[in-house]
Amino acid sequence: MKFGGVDNPQNINFVLPKDHPKTKEVLNTNSSDVCKVHVGYPSWNKVNLKGFYPSGTKDELQYYSREFNAIELNATFYRIFPPEQFEKWYHKTPANFRFFPKLNQEISHWKRLKNDINPVIDNYLFSAIRLREKLGCVFVQMHNNFGPKDFDRVINFVESWPKEIPLAIEFRHTDWHNDTVIANDLHQLFKANNISNVIVDSPGRRDIMHMHLTNTRAFIRFVCANHKSDYSRLDDWVKRLKSWKDAGVKHINFFVHQNIEKESPLLSAYLIEQLNSELGTDLKIPNKEPQQKLL
Repeated sequence: MKFGGVDNPQNINFVLPKDHPKTKEVLNTNSSDVCKVHVGYPSWNKVNLKGFYPSGTKDELQYYSREFNAIELNATFYRIFPPEQFEKWYHKTPANFRFFPKLNQEISHWKRLKNDINPVIDNYLFSAIRLREKLGCVFVQMHNNFGPKDFDRVINFVESWPKEIPLAIEFRHTDWHNDTVIANDLHQLFKANNISNVIVDSPGRRDIMHMHLTNTRAFIRFVCANHKSDYSRLDDWVKRLKSWKDAGVKHINFFVHQNIEKESPLLSAYLIEQLNSELGTDLKIPNKEPQQKLL
């Protein structure tokens, strides 16, 4: 994920913004003390996770899904996989594993939420629902230049989305978050339709750190700076997630976008250790045991 990358991360102010005032109101409506936490990467591809897989690993998804409990699944952005593929993924993974597939680019980038996207959505979901209970939350990431002038398309898309399938939406055009009138209207739409408001923490795009939860799901896409500040940034996120958990958040979905060099430690392992310590979770720490060659 190159979005918002910078050459000099040491010059960036990485302090997390304060919560949007409405976030507390949203969380206070939840009386449940149960919070499900899922952490993962955007892909299980060996090329993107150099140094992660033990020598001789034959099935990357099977190994990945026993180290992590979630995958962002960016592959579905580039093609609509047939139902049989989702069935295979379902059967390869443990019972506690969850998929968070990205909506196809034809919907978000080519047709840009126009009225004729319903057949494409139906085709996509016809396959994706084969994940059954392992379908965590579908998410859509809109193009940088998709702005509020097309708000009517967003309304139609959100209101026609099948309510039984969780959905999260990410907007990258700054006006969605920093035009007060637009932001308020958007958040009201999300709340009314139980849509999660994706938060992207990217070094070069601090302008879209809205910190506004619109339901009890915190969906965070964390873009590493490949700098020591990544660890302190994660420390700050753990504190914020702890406060949201205490306030009533029910789902935490945290996805780490990292350019991993061969043999380097996984930054997510550090995150999971902190979550286990501060939030009381019992997530497996990836590659905790020494790697051994698979037979």
